[in-house]
Amino acid sequence: MTTSILGIGTAVPATRLHQDDVRDLLAQQPGLDRRAQRLLTAAFGAAAIDTRYSVLGELGGGAPSGLALSDGGPVLRVPSTGERNAEYRRVAPALFADAARDALARAGVRADEVTHLITVSCTGMFAPGPDYLLVRDLGLSPSTERYHLGFVGCAAAIPGLRAAYRIAAGQPEAVVLVVCAELCSLHIRSSDDPEQIVAASIFADGAAAAVVSADPARQTGARLDLEGFGTRLADEGEHDMVWTIGDEGFEMTLTAEVPRIVGRTIEAVATELFGGTASVDAWAVHPGGRSVLDRVEAGLSLDADALDDSRAVLREYGNMSSATILFVLQRMLAGERFDGERLAVVAFGPGLTVEAARMTARGVASAALDAREYAAAALR
Repeated sequence: MTTSILGIGTAVPATRLHQDDVRDLLAQQPGLDRRAQRLLTAAFGAAAIDTRYSVLGELGGGAPSGLALSDGGPVLRVPSTGERNAEYRRVAPALFADAARDALARAGVRADEVTHLITVSCTGMFAPGPDYLLVRDLGLSPSTERYHLGFVGCAAAIPGLRAAYRIAAGQPEAVVLVVCAELCSLHIRSSDDPEQIVAASIFADGAAAAVVSADPARQTGARLDLEGFGTRLADEGEHDMVWTIGDEGFEMTLTAEVPRIVGRTIEAVATELFGGTASVDAWAVHPGGRSVLDRVEAGLSLDADALDDSRAVLREYGNMSSATILFVLQRMLAGERFDGERLAVVAFGPGLTVEAARMTARGVASAALDAREYAAAALR
């Protein structure tokens, strides 16, 4: 019995941010000394991000959001955590629903066929939560089993898929909908703290969803077969990637040690979880930042173009926490793949935690391959 991702959907807010504009806006905030200004310029310049999306229209020069971060002037106010979370409660449900509808449409699955729902988020919380609201907003059966993964961080989509995989193993007829939505920009603030400056330079808003099932009748067309999962805790990093709740929003600690730790551990992780790089045809790596991708590429001695899909998502969308790896997988599935191609999927979360999945592309073939090349590729 094989469990597959039948379709992946994505959604982003309406406001598109240009990296230089956000940098310039934050540079205008009061209280930044020359050192902070230099750090701000360096962090934004090194992020390898062109555009990001946000629910905060004022960050892009548009109409104020419900958070009222700005009154139209350049100086941003500092909302309380309660205000930020209230805005999450107001706008997150629509983003969850948009990504879910896209995934269901791509999978060819009706909403009333969903049997299990898993929601994922670490940028806000409320009850009844997004899982409850999705049942209502999508028209799911009121008997749909619901689960929520909260505050797991950037790696959380993979545990969400793993839970779906376990459910499908026990109930092959199940249809599991996994939906991740993150509104990281709600917690943006002006700061002279290097870690907060880095966070402001990379995090963004977005949502993504996947439909998972082991039902053979549904496994048609392009899909990703789930072959297995693994998780590892690094020997270091407990205090280098941290997500806490402060009085003025959620606070992200992301030190310069994070990419270095990734670089030191990724080879051992690849050997333990994938049997080494020779057993992998393509890599889907969570783009936590340019330096993280650079360290993975160097640590595994990958070709210069091996992480192109991850870099493209980072460049166009930034780091949307848990949703980001599904953006990468959607991009890969839509590109030139061949049937039987083996994918290694890796994401990094607080701890430092490494979450990984092995997948195989099915029902797809590159138009660039002739019949003989395709047959050889399928046997790899």
